[in-house]
Amino acid sequence: MTATALDPRTNHLLAALPDAEWQRWRPLLEAVELPLGQVLYESGSTLAHVYFPTTALVSLLFVMENGASAEIAVVGNEGVVGISLFMGGESTPSRAVVQSAGRGFRLQAHAVRSEASRAGPVLHLLLRYTQALITQMTQTAACNRHHSLDQQLCRWLLLSLDRLQGNELVMTQELIANMLGVRREGVTEAARKLQKVGLIRYARGRITVLDRPGLEHRTCECYAVVKKEYDRLLPWQLAR
Repeated sequence: MTATALDPRTNHLLAALPDAEWQRWRPLLEAVELPLGQVLYESGSTLAHVYFPTTALVSLLFVMENGASAEIAVVGNEGVVGISLFMGGESTPSRAVVQSAGRGFRLQAHAVRSEASRAGPVLHLLLRYTQALITQMTQTAACNRHHSLDQQLCRWLLLSLDRLQGNELVMTQELIANMLGVRREGVTEAARKLQKVGLIRYARGRITVLDRPGLEHRTCECYAVVKKEYDRLLPWQLAR
């Protein structure tokens, strides 16, 4: 267990809390393991907690009636899972699934609602984060409609790396295909292209990014749009 995983303020939103609010929240935060594939909430369910990942990645997915799914956003150490609790909705039509195992912290729903009712600096912080997350969601929808699969894969890899420590992701091609809403064969071909030009190494479900600037050059404008908005609204986050 690393010190990073055990420190709540490895999560950038928790680290940005004003001291008075941090002292109020600190005893209420519960450390949790987030194993690969764990569903944090299902579509339409009432949320019991919000989650602040530290070393895990969580995908927000829309799931169709036939079981097909596509990722609309990824959340890691920059943010929080469960925005509907402080937006007043209590539930959401999306599903939240752990896409890269790790740890995080959770806070009970009543504590989040209580904080939102104060309409103070914490709510302002969470609303700025929500605006950045909405930008990621809308840009993902545009990207999936207008850009090539290898551009989408580059965008997805870069967004994921921004929210993790290091340059490695443990991820099967089948899971990537589910995230991007495409066939597994398409992901295989796109990953092969990136590996052939020396941008990544992929073996046994482990993706290692070898050339991050190369990925940034190869991806579409969607990654830069999302990162710029996070940096504008939450300037302490995703600094690289």
